[in-house]
Amino acid sequence: MAFADWPSSDGQNMLLYPWLSDFRVNNEKFVEHGHRLAGVLIGMVSVALACAGWREGGRHRGWTLGILLAVIAQGGLGGARVLFDRGTLAMLHSITGACFFSFCLIFRLSLLDGWRDWMRQSDSRFSVNGFAFSLLAPLVVLAQYVLGGALRHLHILRTEHVVSAVFVTVVCVAAAWHLLTASHRLLRYCGIFVVAALSTQVLLGLGALATRFGAGALGYVAVSGSFEQAVVCSLHTVTGMFLFAATNCSALSVLRLRAAGRLTGLTVTQADLLRGGAA
Repeated sequence: MAFADWPSSDGQNMLLYPWLSDFRVNNEKFVEHGHRLAGVLIGMVSVALACAGWREGGRHRGWTLGILLAVIAQGGLGGARVLFDRGTLAMLHSITGACFFSFCLIFRLSLLDGWRDWMRQSDSRFSVNGFAFSLLAPLVVLAQYVLGGALRHLHILRTEHVVSAVFVTVVCVAAAWHLLTASHRLLRYCGIFVVAALSTQVLLGLGALATRFGAGALGYVAVSGSFEQAVVCSLHTVTGMFLFAATNCSALSVLRLRAAGRLTGLTVTQADLLRGGAA
C-alpha cells in the first residue's frame, strides 16, 4: 500500500514513474513500484510465450494461453488489493502467485529433453504409500501456505500455522523418502527438490517466527517493520512457493508415470490376488 492508486503510480503512468528516485527517499515506494514493474515484465514475457506456443500448436497452445490468462488474473488481483486495501485480497494474491509459479514450473518440466525418455522408464520399487504421500504433499503444503498468508496479512492463526508446519514436515519427509528411494531417475530428482526446499523452508520458518515474535531464550527482541523481519519473512514466503512447486512436480510425475503404467509396483495382478487369497 505504498501507492493508493492503480494502475497509475501517484497519478503518473506506471512506466513513466521516476522509480529510481525513490531509492533513497522512500524505500516502500521503491520496492512497491519495483514489484509493479516486475509484474509488467512477467506479463510481457507471458505474451511472448503465448505467441510462441500458438505457433508451435498442439498442447503448447493450451499451456501458454493458460499462463497468459493466469498472469492477467494475477495482475487484476494485485490491482484490486491496492484499490480496496483488503488483507484478504493480499493473501489471495500471494496464494494465486504460488499456484502460478507451480503452473509455469510444471510446464517447463514437461518441455525438458529427457521428459519423454523418463516417461518410458519403469519403477517396480515405488509403493502405494509413496503414491499416496506424493499426492497428499502438495495439498497440505497449499493448506499451510493459506495459514501462513492468514498470519502474515490478517495477523491470525499463528498457533495453527506452527502446529500445521509439523504435520506438513512429516508428510513431505515421507513423500521425499519414497521419491529418493525410487529407482526412477525423475522421481529421485523430485525427491531432491522436495528435500532442499523443505529444509530451507523449516530454517526460514524458525527465523520468521523469531524476527516477528522475538526469541526470548536467545535474548532477541523483534522489531516490527525491521529490515531483517521483512527479508526473512519474504524469503520464507518465496521458499514456500518452491516447496509447493516441488511437491506439485512430484505429484504430476507420479500421476503421469502411473497413467502410463510405469509404476509397476502399484499394479495388482490376478496372480497377486490369488496369492493373497491363498495366504
